[in-house]
Amino acid sequence: MSTLLWNKSGVKTDSSVMKFLAGEDIVLDRVLFSYDIQATAAHAHGLCVSGLLSEADVNTIVDSLKDLNDLWAKDEFVLDDQYEDGHSAIEAFLTKRLGEVGGRVHLGRSRNDQVLVATRLYMIDSLDAITRLLLDCANASLERAYEHEMDPIPGYTHLQRAVPSSVGLWMGSFAESLADSAELVSMTRKWIDACPLGTAAGYGVNLPLARDKVSQELGFARILINPMAAQASRGKHEHQVVAAMWQGMQDVRRLAWDLSLFSTSEFGFVQMPPETITGSSIMPNKKNPDLAELLRASCATVGACMSELQQLMSLPSGYHRDLQLTKPVLIRATRVTLDAITLVPDVIRRTVFNTTAMRNAIDNPMMATDQAVKLASSGMSFRDAYRTVGESLDDLLEVDPIESLKDRVSPGACADLQLGEIAKRVECISSKYNLA
Repeated sequence: MSTLLWNKSGVKTDSSVMKFLAGEDIVLDRVLFSYDIQATAAHAHGLCVSGLLSEADVNTIVDSLKDLNDLWAKDEFVLDDQYEDGHSAIEAFLTKRLGEVGGRVHLGRSRNDQVLVATRLYMIDSLDAITRLLLDCANASLERAYEHEMDPIPGYTHLQRAVPSSVGLWMGSFAESLADSAELVSMTRKWIDACPLGTAAGYGVNLPLARDKVSQELGFARILINPMAAQASRGKHEHQVVAAMWQGMQDVRRLAWDLSLFSTSEFGFVQMPPETITGSSIMPNKKNPDLAELLRASCATVGACMSELQQLMSLPSGYHRDLQLTKPVLIRATRVTLDAITLVPDVIRRTVFNTTAMRNAIDNPMMATDQAVKLASSGMSFRDAYRTVGESLDDLLEVDPIESLKDRVSPGACADLQLGEIAKRVECISSKYNLA
C-alpha cells in the first residue's frame, strides 16, 4: 500500500490491521471514483475563487483530473491495493504528476466530506435512473391495461376466488403503484440534493471556502449547511435511499409473485417470455420461472440492506469509523435494484395473457357479491341481502363476466379504470423531476 494520507512520525501500521480497516473500500471506491474526481475538480475551482490556489495551478490540477478520469474510463488507471482508498489514489496521482501543487488540493477538506459528496452524487444519479425505470415499468403496465381493459380474470382474496375482475384492473394496479414508487424515489432524490463538500471532518475549516460556488458546479440545489449535520446525514440518507428503492422492489416482488403463480399449470393464465424460463437438470418436462423467482427474492436483499443500515446508525454525533460500513450496503442495494428493475418493462410487455383460461376460471358463485349489491341497492339492508344470497348460492342466475365488469362503475373500478388519469400522473412525475 502506498504512503497513507494520515501517516506521520510515531505512527506504526500493522498490515493485518490495515487490511481489516480498509475492508472492501478499494473495490467499492471503483463505483464512486469518477464522482470523487468530479468533486475534487469542483473543490479546486472553489479554492481558486477563495484565493487559496492560483488560476494557473487550478487549471493544471483540473487538466490532470480530466486525464485521470479518461485513464480510468479506458481501464488504463487501476484502483487496486496499492492505495488505501479512492481518495488517496487521486491525491497520489496528482502529487506524482504535479508535485507540491497536486498535494495542495486537499486544503480545506477531509476524507469525511470527500466520501459524503461522492456518495451523494452516486445516490442522485442512481435515484434518477431508478425513477426512469419505474416510470417505464408503469408505462408498460398501462399499455397492457389498455390492451386488455375489459378481459375478465378472477379477483382473489386469500388466494381464493372472490369476484370477477379484469386484466385492465390488474395491470392498472401496477401502473399506479409503480408511479407512486417513482414519485417517492424522486422525492428522496430531492431530499438529499444538498452538497456536503467543505464541511471537512464535521466542524468546518478556518478558511473562507466558496461552498455555494462548488455546490452549484456539482449541480446540487443547495449546500448542507451545518458540518455536524453533514456528518450525521451519513447513513441516515443512505437508509432513506434504500427504503425508497425497497418500495419499488415491493411492486416488482408482487408482480413477480403474480406471474410465477399465474404461469403454473393449475392457473395457466400467463406465459412468460421464453428467454426468462429455464429447465430442470433432471426433469425433461420442467419449465421454471427462474427470472420471476429471482426478481421476487431481490426485494429481500434490498430489505436486508435497509435493516443493516438501521443497525449501523446507533451512534453519537461526529464521525465514527462504523460509517464506513454504510458504503457496501448502499452499493449492494443499488446494484440489485437497478439490475432487477431494468428487466421488468420487457417482461411486462412480452408476457402472453391467456384470456380464455382467465375467463373460464370465473364460476357462477363469484357473482354472489354482485347479486347482494343489487338487492341492497333496491332497498334491502346489505346484511339481509348478504344472508339471502349466501343461502341460495346454487340458485344464482348465470351472468356473463363482462356484464359484471360493466356494472363495476365506481371510480377506478373495472368499468371506470381511469387509465388516462394514471397516464397523466406518470407524465407529470416525469416532467416535474425533469426525467422526460
